[in-house]
Amino acid sequence: MDVGLVGCGAVASRYAAGFGTDGGPEPDGDFGRAHDLRLVAAADRDVDRAAAFAAEYGCSGYDDAAAMLDDAGPELVLNLTSHGAHAAVTRTCLDAGASVYSEKPLALDAEEARALVRLAESEGLGLGCAPTNHRGEGQRLAAGRVADGSLGAVGVATATAHVGRVTEWHERPDSFLAVGPLYDGAVYPLTLLAEWFGPVTRVRSADTLTRYPGRAEVDPAAPDRPTHVEATLDLAGGPFVRLTASLYVPHRGREFYGLELHGDDGSCYLADAGGLGGERDTGVAFGRAGRGYTPVPLQRPPRTTPPLAGLASLADSIRAGRPSTASARRGAHVVAVCNAIERAAESGGPVAVGDCGFVPEGVPAPTRWSESVGESTTGARADRTDYTDPADPADRAALRLPPVGFGCSRYRDGEYVERAESVEVALDAGYRLLDSAELYGNERRIGDVLDAPGSPAREALFLLGKVWNTNHEHVREACEASLRRLGVDAFDCYALHWPASWAYTGPLGELADRPVEEQEARTFPTDEDGNRRTADTTLVETWTRMESLHDDGLARTLGVCNVDRATLADLLEATRVPPAVVQVESHPYLPRTDLVEYCHERGIRVVAHSPLSAPDLLDEPVLAEVAAAHDATPAQVVLAWNVGRGVVPIPSSVDAEHVVENAAAAGIRLTADERARVDALADPEFDR
Repeated sequence: MDVGLVGCGAVASRYAAGFGTDGGPEPDGDFGRAHDLRLVAAADRDVDRAAAFAAEYGCSGYDDAAAMLDDAGPELVLNLTSHGAHAAVTRTCLDAGASVYSEKPLALDAEEARALVRLAESEGLGLGCAPTNHRGEGQRLAAGRVADGSLGAVGVATATAHVGRVTEWHERPDSFLAVGPLYDGAVYPLTLLAEWFGPVTRVRSADTLTRYPGRAEVDPAAPDRPTHVEATLDLAGGPFVRLTASLYVPHRGREFYGLELHGDDGSCYLADAGGLGGERDTGVAFGRAGRGYTPVPLQRPPRTTPPLAGLASLADSIRAGRPSTASARRGAHVVAVCNAIERAAESGGPVAVGDCGFVPEGVPAPTRWSESVGESTTGARADRTDYTDPADPADRAALRLPPVGFGCSRYRDGEYVERAESVEVALDAGYRLLDSAELYGNERRIGDVLDAPGSPAREALFLLGKVWNTNHEHVREACEASLRRLGVDAFDCYALHWPASWAYTGPLGELADRPVEEQEARTFPTDEDGNRRTADTTLVETWTRMESLHDDGLARTLGVCNVDRATLADLLEATRVPPAVVQVESHPYLPRTDLVEYCHERGIRVVAHSPLSAPDLLDEPVLAEVAAAHDATPAQVVLAWNVGRGVVPIPSSVDAEHVVENAAAAGIRLTADERARVDALADPEFDR
């Protein structure tokens, strides 16, 4: 699709870098070429600037938008003119029969914005408007906390849009001074809030200040727009919003474009509501009621939302024969909110806001980890999700899992420890796979955490439980007791902790409340000579009992732990419901490559327990060297190594900082050379 660009200022280069234009510089990611977008022409009132831009990006240059439309005939126009010119240029293009994607704001007057939408729809044209910040990765992480119920009902939001003193950082600040901070900066938090909670219905109150360093007021020739604005708003979805937008407050102040959501059960902070992503530090943090904030790391390699994303989406709708005006309707609503804030500041009273026909996308639904995402390698490939990688061998598997899980074992460094608080921190940091077991004796404590305000809804979690060796003849009794203690109806995966079957010692509930000696006696039964007491049942017989749990809905999938390839192969041959998950110890010393590949070929997910606990592993020099290259820790390198091979590590920690670091490891991708160096640590003689 041929695209014309109007307005060759500083922002134009960021957009143009994404086009696959012949003769121009190598574009960033070649986004435009991938979406069949061709930059064929550019126009600017400054003829020299238009010519220089056209030469740099290999397109035709014009000093007038109308001339560009007549001569080059682009089907779609990217409007990057100054704020106050957006509406007039958009109308010119629509009148000429071209669809338009406009930088924000769509207009400075809500009625004019609505008229542009009506014109586009009457002519069968597409009309879009920036920003697309609600699709950014940090913004999606924050929205996920709304979607998964961690916040509870959101009652209050505070939003900041400190555009800053534009004369200090922009080569052409007059456009910003002319429109004020609402129409340039406030659009970012307003877009997010409206997409997540529905349109603004009312401006309750507003106040403004016209002040700027070095001048008594803004340029007298500019429209009468204030430089600092405070407003309170009501949204259709419930939250009360306090908005601050300013050209007076420096943009390098403590808050830039911060957004904070406060719910009945917790709070979520997003440092940059307008960010395009691409950084490992998302600036997202979550704090349940009564606790401080815990950083929420990205659990995939960071990706930038391309500036051309909104244009590409509009182009796709045009190609499909359904030219969209959805983002323009949102843009018109945002303009209506800004207009209402200004009127409320003048009148001193509340001002109603029309929705302009805007229909929000809403928050993205949380991933249901327990659902199958496709058939195994004998059928269709797995669906893509935010947590998968095209190069990940686990993408061939049939079960969607988070990239990193959290181990809940109480046994650490030779003693038992309390884990409830660390499980709480893990959930706050974004872990969504919890590895539990009746052996750990803390299922009731985990259940209390899951039931506490601030924890995500059950549907957002993948809960893995395990039956202990002494209960192979009593798997239903063990499973039902574990479910009661956890307070859930079913496991996403219920697994055999070990294939060996030992003598029954009775129910294993509440082990954590018993003396250590009694715990050991009940879980590791021995005879008078100190030999292990076994049970007279086979692995296949035990698995048949496991299958009945699956049949009755107590376990959505089944798993087996601590098996070798031969045992797994025999189990697959003899059973009706195959294991969806295999959990084994796996780390660079003990990669279990043969077993991992065998599982991936059959659509079985592999979970790695004890990924960091091998003696001396984290002291290996090669891990320190690879970690330095990624500004990471050796532990993060080990976890990233597992994630990169399609294995889900389940590190365990009681240190809050380490809990967060371990989750962030999923966002690190090692190079082929780095992976080979870590692979070389494999030790065939490794044994604990």
